[in-house]
Amino acid sequence: MTIRALILDFDGLLMDTETTLLESWRWEWRRHGLELDPAGFFADHGGDANEERYATLATAVGAGYDRALSHRLRQEYRRRLNDALAPAAGVVSWLDRAGELGLRLAVASSSPVSHVGALLGRAGLRDRFEVLATGDEVAAHKPDPAVYRLALDRLRVAPGEALAFEDTAHGVAAARAAGLRCVAVPNPHADPARFTAADLLLSSAADLTLDAVLEKIRDA
Repeated sequence: MTIRALILDFDGLLMDTETTLLESWRWEWRRHGLELDPAGFFADHGGDANEERYATLATAVGAGYDRALSHRLRQEYRRRLNDALAPAAGVVSWLDRAGELGLRLAVASSSPVSHVGALLGRAGLRDRFEVLATGDEVAAHKPDPAVYRLALDRLRVAPGEALAFEDTAHGVAAARAAGLRCVAVPNPHADPARFTAADLLLSSAADLTLDAVLEKIRDA
């Protein structure tokens, strides 16, 4: 079946917001004179895992921990980091070529639209995407396929007519469960060995042109 649309994850794929998330937590731990152990930091699901992270920090800090202040300061610090982010290497070239080929573009993210839309707008990419499907619009997050199904519904294309792009193993699982073929570009904190379900594994969007990616998917 001919590919008519590309559906891309946001965090860690279009922009490296996974690193800014981790760095904001490291900064907050250090503000209390502590070091964050990054082992197990990234959850095996989409959506917000920060309540567990705040609970862990509260236990480490002990009496006097101010959850509201901690959240506000960490968010402000991460916002500054996000403001300096550029699109991931190779992504803009893919989007440019998608436009030339007449491919429709969507984002399927477990994050809320307020986060996704704002950062896409700041990077000058919001107008590239016909559809945003986000975590605040579905009942379950990746690896559940709900957000991909929402994107497909809004695009009005069949799963076989779209190609997904993901940076996490649970994202690949969500795309595959929705019936999509999937290209994996693991973020810097993801183990490439876990992406066995992907149809194509790249180290960066700059590895191949979009034409080469589409050719490899067609030949797979």
